[in-house]
Amino acid sequence: MIPVDPQPSQPIQSAEQEHDQSLGRNTRTVAGLTLISRVLGMARDLVTVRVFGDTAVGSAFAAAFAIPNMFRRLFGEGALSAAFIPEYTKLSDDDPSKADAFASLTIGLLALVTGMITIVIELGLLAAVMMSADNPDRAYSLKLVMVMLPFMPMICVAAILGGMLQTHHRFGPWAAAPILLNLCIIGASLPYFFVDGADPAVWAYPIGIAAVVSAALQVLWSVLALRGKVRWTRSVSAVQSEARTMLRRMVPVLIGLGTLQLNTFVDTLIAMYPNWIGPTFMGHDYPLDESSNAILFYAQRLYQFPLGVFGIAVATAAFPALSRVAGDPARFSEMLRRGLRLSLYIGIPASVGLLVVGGPLIRVLYSGFGDGFSEDGIIRATSVLVGYSVAIWAYSLNQLYTRAFYATGDTRTPMNIALVMVVVNITLNCTLIWWFREAGLAWSTAACAIIQSLWLARASTRKHPSGKRLSDSFARPIGLMLAGSLLMGLSIFGVVRVWELPSHWSMQLVRVLVICAIGAAFYLIWSIVWSMQELRWIGARSTERSGTTNGNDGA
Repeated sequence: MIPVDPQPSQPIQSAEQEHDQSLGRNTRTVAGLTLISRVLGMARDLVTVRVFGDTAVGSAFAAAFAIPNMFRRLFGEGALSAAFIPEYTKLSDDDPSKADAFASLTIGLLALVTGMITIVIELGLLAAVMMSADNPDRAYSLKLVMVMLPFMPMICVAAILGGMLQTHHRFGPWAAAPILLNLCIIGASLPYFFVDGADPAVWAYPIGIAAVVSAALQVLWSVLALRGKVRWTRSVSAVQSEARTMLRRMVPVLIGLGTLQLNTFVDTLIAMYPNWIGPTFMGHDYPLDESSNAILFYAQRLYQFPLGVFGIAVATAAFPALSRVAGDPARFSEMLRRGLRLSLYIGIPASVGLLVVGGPLIRVLYSGFGDGFSEDGIIRATSVLVGYSVAIWAYSLNQLYTRAFYATGDTRTPMNIALVMVVVNITLNCTLIWWFREAGLAWSTAACAIIQSLWLARASTRKHPSGKRLSDSFARPIGLMLAGSLLMGLSIFGVVRVWELPSHWSMQLVRVLVICAIGAAFYLIWSIVWSMQELRWIGARSTERSGTTNGNDGA
């Protein structure tokens, strides 16, 4: 058995049992629905990659989709949400009417500001399009961004509504909302395959419009899910001080929590250089080409699958709870320690698994069964995925560590660390692409994520009074995770080598699914044999359905 902290008092034991149940239940809910969403996301990518392929049009669509998504992640799911949730959680516990006013004011300000930003950017893009008559590729890419940019203000509002749902323990509706995006894009893409002579460049526009429609549907979905939990009001004068506190926190939170998003966005800008500027840089051939961003985008989608399903799920489920126990160092430390171990429990085998099956996965998803990536595109995308995959565990830890700092009101520490990492990433990006092309962008992002996670861990130990407890009993479980992951990787590598690649696409898909199932089964059996506590935490259930101390309503 894994040792536990020595002789805690009975109240702490009860709190820890509650944490196990709450964190496990909410993580299961978020992870399960996120899994459905990510599977549909893979289906979405399977369809769109066969519309666009690794072409200039594919790169343009990927950039047009990435730009509003970056704002969503930074403002909606990132900075504003992280600054909003602790304050909203406190008000919900102390004064629900003030919480309603605070939520109403925040939503109103967010809609106003993001709407104005959208208008300003749209006007700038229009001017840029008018000046790009001599560069059709640039003009086309900018037009796609114009079509999809309205996605940004609506999805930001949907994201903050999701933060409210989390506070009210409605994790289910929040995690299910992104499913609407995938269904809308799939629905808009499928008719392409039944239209003779359909032009991918033309079809990109209705697909972009479908994404915008999905954002409006997500807002409506979230508002309906909040019925009975929130009373919207125009009387917001009583919460102006809380709003100012939230806004003061936003800028450092924006930088701290958005490091991965900012680094990924920088990757996109560098990859789009040939499309927007040209094939040369200071008289030298640029190492990337017009297909680079499409290759980068679809490779990113694969490493983001396990990160979104579990890594971010743990951080999301833990954040409201961490905010509530921030004043109790012992309970806070215990909640964070469990969250870190859960993140590593999935993050480490996910990194190993993608390193082994990344190539076959890209081939079956993005090639064959119609058009898709070229052979060169498959090789390049595999190299990119290898780079990103080595740090899945680090991306997960960064999400949790950063939210832990925010839960205690400390926004400066993760901001300062993140600023350094963004500068380092840009430097490495501009250097490594000349040797490794698109893979250089991935390796740069991964290296920065690993350094950031180690730095945040050190800062956490120094910052929190009981932070040293975070390392208690870590050696054995991490050793088991590493051993299990490596043996899992060797087992599926053996299957990959022995089981030759079938010629038919459906058999290639079966091969990949079987290999993934073998890997998951091996790790599960390993966890059971060694009685790993993380598996028990994930499966922890409340003894009561509706009367639990955390107020879960069954979402």
